[in-house]
Amino acid sequence: MFFSPPFFFRIWVPYESNGQQLISQRRREQEEFQAVSEDSRAAKKVGLGKDVMDEVLKTHDAIQSSRSSHEMTSLGASAAATSVTGLSHEGAPRPKVFMVIGINTAFSSRKRRDSVRETWMPQGDKLVQLEREKGIVIRFMIGHSATSNSILDRAIDSEDAQHQDFLRLEHVEGYHELSAKTKIFFSTAVAKWDAEFYVKVDDDVHVNLGTLAATLARHRSKPRVYIGCMKSGPVLSQNSVSLFRSVKYHEPEYWKFGEGGNKYFRHATGQIYAISKDIATYISINQPLLHKYANEDVSLGSWLIGLEVEHIDDRNMCCGTPPDCEWKAQAGNVCVASFDWSCSGICKSVEKIKFVHERCGEGEGAVWSALF
Repeated sequence: MFFSPPFFFRIWVPYESNGQQLISQRRREQEEFQAVSEDSRAAKKVGLGKDVMDEVLKTHDAIQSSRSSHEMTSLGASAAATSVTGLSHEGAPRPKVFMVIGINTAFSSRKRRDSVRETWMPQGDKLVQLEREKGIVIRFMIGHSATSNSILDRAIDSEDAQHQDFLRLEHVEGYHELSAKTKIFFSTAVAKWDAEFYVKVDDDVHVNLGTLAATLARHRSKPRVYIGCMKSGPVLSQNSVSLFRSVKYHEPEYWKFGEGGNKYFRHATGQIYAISKDIATYISINQPLLHKYANEDVSLGSWLIGLEVEHIDDRNMCCGTPPDCEWKAQAGNVCVASFDWSCSGICKSVEKIKFVHERCGEGEGAVWSALF
C-alpha cells in the first residue's frame, strides 16, 4: 500500500543520509553570499546608485529562498523514503507483517516478563513461527540505562540472549519518559517492519492474540485508525492533586486544557491500543515536533486529535479480570485484553496473570487458526 503524499510531506525532519549533500550545498551558498556581500561593499565605495543595491539585495534573497526550498524538498523526501519505498534507512527491505506488538517493560520487571512468556506470549521457535506464518511480531520494548553498559543493561543482554524477544530502543529508561519511549518505539518499529498495525501493550495486561488479530483485521481497509478503549479523564492541576491519593497523573501543563475541572480530549487508555501503518509512519516522520505531555496515552491522543484519523472505541480491549472476562468468554465474546482499572493493569500480575489466562484465555490454538 502506498501512502497519500499530502499526509506525510507537510512536515519534514532531517536524516543523515542527505547530510553531506546539504553541507556542500550550504557551503556553496555561503560562498555566493560572501561574493554578493563583497559586491555590495564595492558598490558603496564607488558610489553606485540605489538600483544596483536593490539588485544585490534581490540576489541575496534569491539565495536564501533557494536554500530553504532545497532543504525542505531534500529532507522531506528523505523522511518519507521508508514509507514510500518499503526500505529501511539502510536500504534493506523491511519484512511485511500483519502487526507488531511492543510490550512496554522496565529493568525491574523480569518476573512480569516471565509471567507473560508463561501465558499469552509464545516462546522460542513458536515465536519465530508466529512471525513467519501469521505475520505477528511480539517484542518486549526497552531502552537503556543512563550509565553505559551498566549492570541493568547487561542483565537485559543476558535475558535477550536466552529468549531473543526484545526490541532495544535508543531511549533512556524512566517512568516520566514514557511519552518519549512511545515515540521512539513507533519510529523503531516502523523502520524495522512494514506492518499493517502497530500495538503497544503493558507487561501487566493479559492479551488474546487471535482475538486481537481478528479485531484489527476488521479495520484493515481503513487508512488511518486508532483503536482502543477511549476515555476522557480529569486534568489534574497542582491544586487538584491533593484530592487524589496519588500525584502519578499530575499534568504540569494543565493550563493548556482550559479552566480547572476540565477533562482531556478523548484518547485510548494506555494499557493497550493499536494504530494503523499511516499513523505510525506519521509519528516516525514527525517525531521531533510532537509534544510530550505528562501522561503517555494523553500524548498519543494529542498527536492524533487534529488529524484525519478514525477513533475506534472497542471495549473488548479493556475487560476486567475474572469474573468479567470469564463471563464474556462463556458467552462467546472473548476479550482482546483484560486488566484491573484500579491498578492500571492486572493487580499483582505476576501472581494473578496465570489465573486470568486459565479463565479468560482463548485457547492456545486460536491465534494459529484465526483468519485475517
